[in-house]
Amino acid sequence: MQPKYRIAFLILIWLILPVTTRSAFAVTAEVAKKCQSLSAKAFPPRVPGNPAAGLMHGTGRDASEYFRKCVEKGGNVEESDKDKEHAPQGQQ
Repeated sequence: MQPKYRIAFLILIWLILPVTTRSAFAVTAEVAKKCQSLSAKAFPPRVPGNPAAGLMHGTGRDASEYFRKCVEKGGNVEESDKDKEHAPQGQQ
């Protein structure tokens, strides 16, 4: 490819790429605060005030997944979802 065409091709890709990518869902502050509160209740810390001590129920990945699902549902998490998160692996 000649340098002119290479630059034109890169500019074209640069212009098209934002149009074809998935747009991000804007999370409101209210939903984020509500989901953070629900996540803290569902996954309390082992030692209050010490995040390095770990979680009483589940792992950090479980808590992050719970928060993500809460945000996707707009802050409306059912009680059955909380129970599933606390259940041992074989009882879900």
